[in-house]
Amino acid sequence: MNTYYDLLQQIKQYGTFIYTGNREYDLALLMEEVRSLKSNGLFSAKEYSQAMAIILKEKNQLN
Repeated sequence: MNTYYDLLQQIKQYGTFIYTGNREYDLALLMEEVRSLKSNGLFSAKEYSQAMAIILKEKNQLN
């Protein structure tokens, strides 16, 4: 998982689709979903770290 698109494809495997039409809101929802997947044991520590890095990179690009 290296890109935002890869992350979206990864969470689709768990039945989650995120699209609000607002990139900032999408990132906030995505962050919550990744935290939920980690706390439920569906994301490993490595996947969680990669996902959060991707989300933070995307947030920085918005600003």
